[in-house]
Amino acid sequence: MEKFLGKKNVAVFISGRGSNLKFLIKYSKSKNSLINIALVISNNPNAKGLEYANKSKIKNIGYKYINKKIFENKCLKLLKKYKIDVLCLAGFMKILSSNFIKNFSKPILNIHPSLLPKYKGLNTHYRALKNKDKFAGASVHLVNEKLDSGRIILQKKIRILKKDNTKSLEKKVLKIEHQIYVKGIIKYLTNL
Repeated sequence: MEKFLGKKNVAVFISGRGSNLKFLIKYSKSKNSLINIALVISNNPNAKGLEYANKSKIKNIGYKYINKKIFENKCLKLLKKYKIDVLCLAGFMKILSSNFIKNFSKPILNIHPSLLPKYKGLNTHYRALKNKDKFAGASVHLVNEKLDSGRIILQKKIRILKKDNTKSLEKKVLKIEHQIYVKGIIKYLTNL
């Protein structure tokens, strides 16, 4: 049982389809995985991603998000209960308060669909196309109290083609997210 000594207990926050969650679960079940996904929480009880957690027998909860403070307090209690070491945001469409970040006081990682520091927040693909950027991509970064401003752990870029539109670009960048989120987590955990 010695090989599991280094595994970190991870919680994943999602809002929707859970495609990044699917890749995190797949990695967590691999032989030399550094993580154990102990909990999945969604701010949307109908999030498709919760089905992946169910199929993998991972404890999961979908809260109807009405009030930020109530939602965050429930989450903090669960993170403590499940002894979570690292929180991963995977398509989580809410901004965590500085109070939550301070109270959790452990690493929070996020995958963002742009080459940060460019295009923090929403509509990243539209903004990249509008500005006639040559490249788009994704970033794995630490979460701090400023939106999409934490230390960048890993990035990967792709060329934007003339024929690209927001849909095609979103598809290409999502593929990159799937490739680099696990790598970013491994890079972060092995450099602790």
